[in-house]
Amino acid sequence: MMVDDLSRQRPLLDNDVLRTFVAIAETLSFSAAARSVSRTPSAVSMQIKKLEEQLGSALFIRAARTIKLTRQGETLLTYARTMLMLSNEAVSRLVDPQLTGVVRLGAPVDISARIFPKILKDLSDAYPGIVVDVVVDASDRLVQRIDEQRLDLTLTCIVGNPSALRGEVIGTEKLVWAGAGLGSAFRQDPLPIATHEDGCIWRAAALEQLERKGRPYRLAYLSPRTTVQCAAVVSDLAVAPLPCSYVTDDMRVLGAEDGFEELGSFDIRLVSKSSATELVRIVADGIRRLLKEATEGSA
Repeated sequence: MMVDDLSRQRPLLDNDVLRTFVAIAETLSFSAAARSVSRTPSAVSMQIKKLEEQLGSALFIRAARTIKLTRQGETLLTYARTMLMLSNEAVSRLVDPQLTGVVRLGAPVDISARIFPKILKDLSDAYPGIVVDVVVDASDRLVQRIDEQRLDLTLTCIVGNPSALRGEVIGTEKLVWAGAGLGSAFRQDPLPIATHEDGCIWRAAALEQLERKGRPYRLAYLSPRTTVQCAAVVSDLAVAPLPCSYVTDDMRVLGAEDGFEELGSFDIRLVSKSSATELVRIVADGIRRLLKEATEGSA
């Protein structure tokens, strides 16, 4: 049998459909994936249905509120990621061959763990010729690195919105006190707190409020990893100042009825060096778009 005959008998996989499949596999949510690929949930479901019919295999196990990949779905995921990566690389090399180089990017500890991995992955997929070197630090030290020409671009997190602050506001998120869903840690005296080490804006806003109210507290859990703080909250070992998007079903927002005031919101800003190159501007545009998608997806 000729090769052409074989190819006619086998389905050709569409990159748009594979992109949808990967989005579902990574979010384990049809609605979140629909937002990611700018389609309606019904259109996404139809794409996957046709893909499963093409391949003659179920790719997802669907339960009442959860989905997971089948063995065939896990196999396809590996190939789909590789195919999309190669497709993006080929287009980038041919359409934008000049887009190669290194961009030095800063990320504040406050948001790096939650949204930065996706931003970096998507930038790499879109611009495989661009290498992004990342520095994670406190916002004020990242801005200092910009001034010293040691970074090209940085995100910063700032509480409040004073007009004198530098950079472009590309996102805003509410900061809340979080406690365990049925917990009692918030009643303890002194109040046990889980937070980052010095230099974190969440910590600064929370401690300033407690000191202003004269409420005793102790720093029970200090870690640069937000996952540690969330674990302490869920275990009812402490309360924590967190962005609203971090509050899970195992937690609840502590309000006035619990003796806590609002912590306000914080801005996510983008600061670039004065002599930004075209490469830096391209990465900045990508970050604006991807951060918007990430924050809308968590809403």
